[in-house]
This record gives sequence, C-alpha cells and structure tokens, in this order.
Amino acid sequence: MQNTVKVSVCMITYGHEKYIHQAIEGVLMQECDFEIELIIANDSSPDQTDKVIEEILRSNPKASKIKYFKQEKNIGMMPNFIFALKQCSGTYIALCEGDDYWTDSLKLQKQVDFLENNLDYVVCYHDCSVVDQFNNFKVKSFLQSYKSDYNENDLKKGAWLPTLTRCFRNVIKEFPSFYDKVNCGDLFLTSFLGSCGKAKYLDFNGACYREHSGGVWSKIDEDLKTKKMISDYRYFCDFYKNQDKEIYKFYKNSLNKSFLKDFKAGLSIGNMFSNLKKFKFYYLAFLFWVIKNKIKSIF
Repeated sequence: MQNTVKVSVCMITYGHEKYIHQAIEGVLMQECDFEIELIIANDSSPDQTDKVIEEILRSNPKASKIKYFKQEKNIGMMPNFIFALKQCSGTYIALCEGDDYWTDSLKLQKQVDFLENNLDYVVCYHDCSVVDQFNNFKVKSFLQSYKSDYNENDLKKGAWLPTLTRCFRNVIKEFPSFYDKVNCGDLFLTSFLGSCGKAKYLDFNGACYREHSGGVWSKIDEDLKTKKMISDYRYFCDFYKNQDKEIYKFYKNSLNKSFLKDFKAGLSIGNMFSNLKKFKFYYLAFLFWVIKNKIKSIF
C-alpha cells in the first residue's frame, strides 16, 4: 500500500509529564490538507509521562495519528532520537520535543507549501518564543537578528535553526556510526541536511521553546556546554576530513580557537597552578596544538 503520510512529526520525550500534553496538542491541532503522523518515543520516563500519553491515546479523537513507542529501558537521548527518526515515514519530518509546543495551527501547512514549491531547499524554519515551566514568556522572539536564509555550506557549518521550528525533507536514511554519541544532535542534523539543499526562513512565530530545570540543555552550565561542543567538533572534523576540505578546515579552525579561548581563560583566573586541575585539559590540548601548527602561525 502506498504511503500517504506527508509529514512525520518526531517527538522524543523523557520526564515530561508536566509538558507532554501541551506538546501533543500542538501537533494534533494542525490544520492541513495532507496526512500527518506523530511519532512519540518515550525513553522509559521515570515519571507519569507514559500515563499522560496513554490517556490522550484513549480520549483524543485524533489519536489515530499517533504512533507511540515506549523504550523498555532508558537508552539515552541520542539513541532514542535516532530510533524515532527511523520510524518517520513521511515525505517531510518536523521536530518537537516533549517539553516544547507549537502555537500556530497552520505551521506545517505553511512549511510544506514552501518546500513543495521550492525543490532546491531541503529545510525551512521560523521564529519561536521562549517560555518557562509555567508558560510565562521569557523571550518573545528567540531568533531576533538571526532570521536568515542559508546556503548548503552554511548548513554544513551548523547554521542555527531552532529544533522545534524546522521542517525538512526526509532524505537522511543512514546516520554515521558516531551519531548516537554526539551531544548536539540537532546541530549535526542541520549539517547533514546541507548536502541536500538550502534553508529558508519563513517569517512567522509558531512555537514555544521551554526552559526549565529539568531540560537536558537548560540545566548544563557554560563550562560543560563548551566541553560538549568541543567534543562534537572533533566528530565534525573526522566526518568531513575525507568528504569536504573546506568544511573540514572550518571545524578544525573552530576547534583550535575553542582550545585557545579556554586556555586564555585559564590564565586569567589568578594563579595558573591553582587552577591546573580545572584547566589541565585545555593546557595540554593547547600545547599539542602549538607544536602541531607551529607557534609562529598562531600569533
């Protein structure tokens, strides 16, 4: 039987019992002239997330659009995300995690209309707001001055497209073996899409990104975020080394600049030796970099 699903909405969730109902309703309220499916992958949440989803499956008249998967044990955010993506059968994929939500009932119709008529674009996205755990606005326009179209190389370099606002062609059938180990899976996804087309900004605000203490990224301090990004940039370097020299050079230079920046930060915090334990990773990395690239070329 021919697949009639036009858009698969990929929703991963873990510990979202307070928010998952709003996330699901934001998808089911979509007004479209095409078929959609909602793929929910629950990574064995320890709270009542499963109970909330099951109640929606029993009571919502549009529940037939939902395909619900509950992992028997916790497998981690990225493996769960990859699992969910593999369940998506639609021509297009849209993303919305279980603690975010959509506010525009025509969001998917607008995005699909654009992609159907512009074959050189692989993804489109829009603005969103930032709210707290009680739906109070923290930021009305998340993108502010970042409302841009991007070419293929921009995407490969990790252009910033808010996860919950993007709708893209279902063109990635296989992921690199390291993909389940990265920290910023949406950044890599953006980069992968760069091999298939451009990105278009559509001028509307149609979603809310939620910041709360239980959020995977919200609760991480800046030092740890930096370390995670450095780790991901190493994967980028390995991935593009034999594929695209320009993009490889971009990530390699970005990685070196990150090392240098953090090394200088360590020097500025009083006595170097008193901070050696905290910054020894950066000192050693910096010294290795200096030797490899010749100190004269840095300065």
